Amino acid sequence: MIRFPKSLTDRSAHWRLSRIFTSVVMVASATSLLPLTVHAQMVMPETSKLPVDDKDAPVNVSAEQMTGRPDREVKLDRDVEVVKGSTTIRADQAEYRIIQDEVEATGHVWMQRLQDVYTGDKARMNMDSGEGYVNNPTYLFGKNGGRGKAERIDFLSDDQATVKDGTYSTCEAPDPDWYLQASTMDLDSGRDVGTMHSGIVYFKGLPILGAPIMSFPLSGDRKSGVLPPTFGVTSTGGAELSVPYYFNLAPNYDLTLYPKYIARRGFQLGAEGRYMGDTYSGTTFVEGIQDQVTGTGRYSLSSIHNQTLAPGLTLAWNLNKASDNDYPSDFSHSITASTQRLLTRDVSMTYSSTYWSLYGHVSKYQLLQDVNNPITAPYDRVPQITFNGTRQDIGGFDFTTVADFTRFSSGDLIGGDRMYATQSVSYPIIRPGYFITPKVSLDATSYRLNHVSLGAPTSFTRVVPTYSLDAGMTFERDASLFGRNMTQTLEPRLFYVKTPYRDQSQYPNFDSGLADFNFAQIFSENRFVGHDRISDANQITAALTSRFIEENGLERLRMAIGQRFYFADPMVTISGTSATTLGSKSDLLLALGGQITKEVGVDNAVQYSQTLKQMVRSNFGVRWQPAPKKVLNLQYRLDRSTTDELKQIDLSGQWPVSQRWYAVGRVNYSLPDKTVAEGLLGMEYKADCWVFRVVAQRIPTSSSKASTSFFIQLELNGFSKIGSNPLDALKSSIPGYQNVNLPDSTLSN
Repeated sequence: MIRFPKSLTDRSAHWRLSRIFTSVVMVASATSLLPLTVHAQMVMPETSKLPVDDKDAPVNVSAEQMTGRPDREVKLDRDVEVVKGSTTIRADQAEYRIIQDEVEATGHVWMQRLQDVYTGDKARMNMDSGEGYVNNPTYLFGKNGGRGKAERIDFLSDDQATVKDGTYSTCEAPDPDWYLQASTMDLDSGRDVGTMHSGIVYFKGLPILGAPIMSFPLSGDRKSGVLPPTFGVTSTGGAELSVPYYFNLAPNYDLTLYPKYIARRGFQLGAEGRYMGDTYSGTTFVEGIQDQVTGTGRYSLSSIHNQTLAPGLTLAWNLNKASDNDYPSDFSHSITASTQRLLTRDVSMTYSSTYWSLYGHVSKYQLLQDVNNPITAPYDRVPQITFNGTRQDIGGFDFTTVADFTRFSSGDLIGGDRMYATQSVSYPIIRPGYFITPKVSLDATSYRLNHVSLGAPTSFTRVVPTYSLDAGMTFERDASLFGRNMTQTLEPRLFYVKTPYRDQSQYPNFDSGLADFNFAQIFSENRFVGHDRISDANQITAALTSRFIEENGLERLRMAIGQRFYFADPMVTISGTSATTLGSKSDLLLALGGQITKEVGVDNAVQYSQTLKQMVRSNFGVRWQPAPKKVLNLQYRLDRSTTDELKQIDLSGQWPVSQRWYAVGRVNYSLPDKTVAEGLLGMEYKADCWVFRVVAQRIPTSSSKASTSFFIQLELNGFSKIGSNPLDALKSSIPGYQNVNLPDSTLSN
């Protein structure tokens, strides 16, 4: 092995090199110019380990035979290896030109530069500048596993290369299922971007996509360029085709354009901008279309922003707008957006300190009305300012203060200002095995109204005290569940509330409604949400909970039963309704849930009326997930609390039907209507380096209309996704769904 210094202009280095080659020449002469055979291996300098990309690293060469001139070139033969920093070249024969710092290799050439590996039959490489070429190469990129072959690769620098008549794929097979083929490909490893010219994407030997110019990632980093097209079919718009373009404007902000052609409606253009800094982040999306169906211009806009202005001081906004009531249902592919009826426009500022916070915001709404099921728009808050203060354990007492000012506005409806302050004091007594928390609250509220009827009062004042006592105990014992040792708890709890009656029948109702009756609500002091109604109360809630807990703290099973008992019927009502006689007790609440075994989880809740002797609400759910990417969900929902009785069976799942095929589906069936309220059906195929998905989804967009969408997607691993993306629909429709292209997720034990 011979080590060549970085610079031959250094005199001491040149002297050492001359001494070495003098010996070489002398031996060769003594043997009648027979070639000198050297058996050696490459070694790293003993003094220190050089960085892999060190330009000042020496050149190490080794071969079975070396000949040449000591000051110009060395010819190497058999088992040749040349190493400098991060570059290694191996070949059958090679010539190292010392002055140019250049290697020319032939015969079974193998070369590694940083993480990338190349093979070919001939190569030349300048070890200093990184310029050179490889003939008839194959290549493998270490960052993402991309590979291919070509007629020639020209290396322009250490991180730039041009591939002529080449291919590219992330499939490991010699004959890949998919690959890119282009007349030229420019590879820039510094920016992790590949750009192909006159390129075609082949899948299973058939061309599926072509473009005069197309860029693709060499890693997972962002890059500017044309994104793969998306296409699909909907019942409202027909066939759709979009070719997005992505602008990587800076490390902390970007822009994506979404031009889309919708067969029945025309050309739609959308744009999404994202930005992020040390103290702020946000996203803005806007799209518009000259709709051929309606003959009008239609659009939507959304903007979300969050920013820290100073320590403890934050600014945020959430702004949304649509051109008309039907825009979300006509152009959205998700059930959340399609059925959205209220578009929020909210700007807020918050200051938080150790013991208090101040929150102010202006909130308005755009109501997207369904003519067959109209609703009333909520009041705008212009503005709302809220103060929250908390101090705990001052002599054992906890103090909480909430003060709020809100100006409500809704056109010509009754509006005005509402101010309230609520002060509460509690004394928690927490001991091993039990707790007792007495609490006293005092609420003072005043109104100043406008747009009232002639002669009606314009101001109101209300002061209401509330007394409560919360107490509970916890008992434990050793138990077993399905053969496993457990700790079983028994947790009784009592919650008493006393609030005197205040006549509020003339008060406006800006934001109050009857709270949903469940386990969280029965331990609250007010049966209304909002602050325009404070219910009178003289009641006690009793509940009993039992849990099965493993030694590692995992809760396997939870059972609960609860009921509220009234010493007097509440008399406070919402405007326009009469007082309700509740009797001496509320409906009975029961719950059963938990991850009973590794494969089976249950979630059951029942609201049972002992007076009517029937279930008012119920939810029975079970999930069976025996292995990753295998899940079945069954749920039954019943709700008799509204005018239209709800009875639904919801079945969803993901299941492999063969070694590579997975079936996905969901059916939400309405028993009273005898119809499918929401449905999804599809198949996924997972190959070694690609995934194919075809999914159809039906979602309701209003009380009388529904939309059907078809998703077709081909995901080429490490390259891109071609088609319309159904993953959001699958994740929202199938609880427990897992992407078949990701490693198996570990299930709970």
